[in-house]
Amino acid sequence: MKITYLGHAALAIEEGDVHILVDPFISPNDLAKDIDINSLKADYIMITHAHGDHIADVEAIVKNTGAKIISNAEIVSYYGAKGIEGHPMNHGGSWQFEFGKVTYTNAVHSSSFPDGSYGGQPGGFILETSDGNLYIAGDTALTMDMKLIPIQCKIDLAVLPIGDNFTMGIDSAIIASDFIECDEVLGYHYDTFGYIVIDHEEAQKSFADKGKNLILLPIGDHLTF
Repeated sequence: MKITYLGHAALAIEEGDVHILVDPFISPNDLAKDIDINSLKADYIMITHAHGDHIADVEAIVKNTGAKIISNAEIVSYYGAKGIEGHPMNHGGSWQFEFGKVTYTNAVHSSSFPDGSYGGQPGGFILETSDGNLYIAGDTALTMDMKLIPIQCKIDLAVLPIGDNFTMGIDSAIIASDFIECDEVLGYHYDTFGYIVIDHEEAQKSFADKGKNLILLPIGDHLTF
C-alpha cells in the first residue's frame, strides 16, 4: 500500500491497481499548490464528512476520473442527486470491496455541506487489505469508541488528526494511539489554517517520548507499508 499526503486531510492511497482518494481538499489549499488535481487517479473517493475542507475537489475529480464515492448514506445521496455514483455506509457497517474490507467508524465532530444541507453523521474508515490494516480517523475528538477497534482488528498504521481546536490535538492523539493499540501514526489535519498550526519537532518528540512514531509527510510525499 502506498499512501501519499495531499495536504490537510487529503490522502491518495494505492492498493494494488486501485486508486483511492480521501477527503480531497486540495485546490483551495495554498499549501498544496503544487498538487494538480487533474493529474490524480481515483477509482474511489472516501469522504469522512461533508465540511468544505474535506470535499472541495470531489466533483472536479469525479468529472475527470469517474470515481465512485464511499461515505455515509446522506453524503452519497447528496452526490447521487448530482448524478454521481456512490456506495452508502453507516457506523459499524462493513463492505468487501475489490481492494479490501472497509468499515465505517464513529467520529465525534459536526457535518454539513457548504450550502448548509445536512451531511449526516461524521465518521472514519478502517481499511483491511492484503498489505495491512489502516485506520483513518477523520475529524474527531478523542473517543472511548476507539477502544473497540483493536478488538475487531489489528491496526498497522493510524491516520489521526493532530491540529487541535477543531479536532484532537497532540496529547489526545497520543491517547488515541493507545486506545487503538497502534504506535505508528501518520498525522494529518494540521498547519492548513492559523488555528491548527503545530510545532512539528515538538509534536514528534511528544510521540517519541511515549515510544511512538509520528510521521509528518511533506505534501506530495508518500510512505509504503
